Amino acid sequence: MTESNPRRILGSFIRAHREHMPVSTKAMGRRRTPGWRREELADAASVSVTWITWLEQGRNVTASAAALTRLAEALNLTPAERASLFDLAGKRDPAGSAEPQTELLPELLNLPSLFMGPAYLIDHSWTARAWNNDAARLFSGWLDAASTERNLLKFVFLNPAAQRLIDDWSERARRLVAEFRADYNRRSQDSDMQALIDELLAKSPTFSYYWREQAVLNREGGERCFNHPLRGELIYLQTTLIVALQPDCKLVCLTPLKREITIR
Repeated sequence: MTESNPRRILGSFIRAHREHMPVSTKAMGRRRTPGWRREELADAASVSVTWITWLEQGRNVTASAAALTRLAEALNLTPAERASLFDLAGKRDPAGSAEPQTELLPELLNLPSLFMGPAYLIDHSWTARAWNNDAARLFSGWLDAASTERNLLKFVFLNPAAQRLIDDWSERARRLVAEFRADYNRRSQDSDMQALIDELLAKSPTFSYYWREQAVLNREGGERCFNHPLRGELIYLQTTLIVALQPDCKLVCLTPLKREITIR
């Protein structure tokens, strides 16, 4: 069963990033663990060692927005990582945006049909809710009519067809896990997301390895390459759109960058 207590997840998150901090060349003495000691992080964030220890142990301690801000700065967190830190602590980041609404709007389901090129809509658990015909043609094994499993992570990690379709599968899969963790950290007690993670941890050693890295990334676009079994090499520019009032719902659009070559 995957951990669902936000305090324990927060503790694991802080410890993982503390242990990834580069050790100063001026640091003296032998170290039994990688990265910074708790004392070093406490000093950099102007908090007590006891507070850091209790946070990492998942104890019921209060973390103010000001203390979390100093902690984020001391750990050199990226914007996505900083957002996860505040989400897990149940605090609003003073430097962040206003709290968005979370209900899924039905009219979003029509969006993929309005785009030229592959486009699909995924919900908070990264299950495809709507897609256009171009997306169904591209993602054979996931969005085509013959497929029944619509979850993107299950397709990527549990369907061998994904490794053949997605160019540089290992790197893309690693990034997907880091991007999904950013979403999970915002709603770690969601039963659908917990069940999904438990299934992937049990069935995919690769997912399990990436998940335990505790990496966090924002969902980004860029060039995406595919090796389609019938249409050959396909290259797209991916753009991911997040509706302000529906932050858990993502519209992914792929613009062709290379003419298709059909293999007959």
